[in-house]
Amino acid sequence: MTRVIFLGPPGAGKGTQAKRLAQSCQIPHISTGDLLRAAVAEKTELGNQAKAYMDRGELVPDSLLLDMVRVRLTQPDAEQAGWILDGFPRNVTQAEFLDKLLAEINQKSDVVVNLEVPDQALVERLLKRGRQDDTEETIRRRLEVYREQTAPAIAYYQHDDRLVSVNGDRSMDDVSASLQQVVRG
Repeated sequence: MTRVIFLGPPGAGKGTQAKRLAQSCQIPHISTGDLLRAAVAEKTELGNQAKAYMDRGELVPDSLLLDMVRVRLTQPDAEQAGWILDGFPRNVTQAEFLDKLLAEINQKSDVVVNLEVPDQALVERLLKRGRQDDTEETIRRRLEVYREQTAPAIAYYQHDDRLVSVNGDRSMDDVSASLQQVVRG
């Protein structure tokens, strides 16, 4: 059984690598963005609550995200096979909440992977995606916000030796191979 938390800045390849690793380990890839979109589309109680925040242009509160994560982690496929959690936690508060949740449901994360990519490479990758809101200025601001919020979460996981940093500034296959080694121990 494999339970992995994926951290890394925007553009580091978290989603792509998490999906690849989930496929090779045959475990669910759980993205909080996907959870939110699905809950809203399915009009679940949690989805309706999240939609109300999103419609007002507000961030979905940690407690609501955590409830969605709780529901997903206790579904049979995740409970029995393991999971890769992508995009959560994004800050220390969420990391602490997640640790409490995992203790409550008798699960624990095996490893926390931090994909490291230099800022200039991230900016270049994100500009190549060609999204309208991806200007160099907005990308650099998102990286600043990431550092302010997520760097302390990285330190939180370093503190108890669960964190493994992986160089994400290589070919997709090289990064995948490194991640396979990390997960297989």
